[in-house]
Order: sequence, then C-alpha cells, then structure tokens
Amino acid sequence: MKRRGEEGEKQNHERWLITYSDLITLLLIFFIVMYTLSKIDANKYHAIAASLSKSMGGSQSILDNGGPSIVPGVGEAKELEAGLEKAEQESMERIKKQIEEYVNQQGLAGKVTVTIEERGVVVSFQDVVLFPLGSDALNNFSREIVDTVGAILHQTPNYIRVEGHTDNLPIRTGRFPSNWELSLARSATVVHRLIQFSSIPPDRLSATGYGEYRPRMPNDTDANRQQNRRVDIIVLRTKFQEVEPEAIIKSMSIPMDKKE
Repeated sequence: MKRRGEEGEKQNHERWLITYSDLITLLLIFFIVMYTLSKIDANKYHAIAASLSKSMGGSQSILDNGGPSIVPGVGEAKELEAGLEKAEQESMERIKKQIEEYVNQQGLAGKVTVTIEERGVVVSFQDVVLFPLGSDALNNFSREIVDTVGAILHQTPNYIRVEGHTDNLPIRTGRFPSNWELSLARSATVVHRLIQFSSIPPDRLSATGYGEYRPRMPNDTDANRQQNRRVDIIVLRTKFQEVEPEAIIKSMSIPMDKKE
C-alpha cells in the first residue's frame, strides 16, 4: 500500500509538465503570429482586402476602415499607400488633360476619346485615325499622332497596354486570315512605334489583339461597327501591374533600327 501511494504521489507531481509544455507551445505560436503580422506586405494586404470586398459585393472593404491598427507599421504603410494612390490619380488626370488638348488641337474630337477607368487612362482611337481599312500600316499623319501621344506617355512609369479591336465583318487575306491577326498586327505596330520613336522601355509595353470579341456597341449598323474598330492605349494603374509577368532579366532590351 505504501509503494502504491508513493507511485501515485510521484505521478501527480509530474502532471505540471504537461501544462507547462502546453503553455510554452502557445507562447511560441503567439510570438510567431506577432512576428508575421509585423512583417505584413502593405501591397498584398490591400490586394487581399480589395478582393474580399469585391467578392462580398461591397463597394468599400471593411479592412480599410477597421480602426487604428495595433500592429506597428501597418497604419503608416496604409497612409503611404493612400498618398501614392492620390499621386497616381493626379498623374493620370494630367495625362488625360494633355492628350485631350492635343486631340482638340488636331480636330480629332469624336474620333479619339480619353477616359479614366478603374484600370487606368484609356486613349481610344477609331481605326480610321491610324490605319486604312484592313491594313496595319501607319501613314505620316497617324505616325505623328502616335509619336505625340507617346511623348506624353513617356513621363509615366506605369505599364502601357495596346489593344487592337475590329468589327465582326470577316476578313480573309494572305496577310490576315482573320480579325484576330489584323487586331494584333495593329496593336503590335503601335507598340513598335512607341519603342522606336517615343523611347518607352519595351518591358513597360504589351500588345493584345481581341479581334471582334470586345465590341463597344452591337455590330448591327455601320456607325456601331465604326465604334468597334479601334486601337486602345491603356496606362495601367499600379494595382493592375501586379498581375503582369515580370521579366527575370531586367536589362534585356529589344534592339531596333529607327526607320520609317
């Protein structure tokens, strides 16, 4: 009986080790979480917040207005981010104004539109402004237009996307088997011009062809089809640059001869 009592008493004395080990584990987890929060990436935080807000159908994320942060640095990062967004908005408004002034001077109002959308500044050219029907060749006047707009766009560090669009009238030539090829060829022509004569770095540019599949208007009248035949130059907001692939070798460039 005495031996059994001694063994029971010994076991009771060692039970505190279990509680102690649990406490140490919880403290370790706590400090890991706190360290992770202190290293939070403000850009990723904003992207996650915006994504959650959009998926929940809200116009503004609750994470952006959750009161002062208890995590050191997060509040300052959000203030810096807000300041950068404001500066970017002002830059885009300045670009829009400069291009609109040029468009009005050239009498191109109605054929060239400049708008600020969620994705950025969109400069939209009706195809007759830049290209003859069914062609991807710039003439002297259209080259001057692209060069002037390119000089304005050169001041921004943002990514620039050039999009080609057509109507739904089929095209089948030796050079352009379909509207896909025509729309892409036109956007590529504009991109090459921006690189050659506006000195915009190639790694900030991309060319896309949508063919007839991103119409502005129904392709049921000549006037509507004219609206759909266009080339758009988009200055992307910084938040949309996160989905753009980054170059592994930043020093790569595309050598080109400056030829007409």
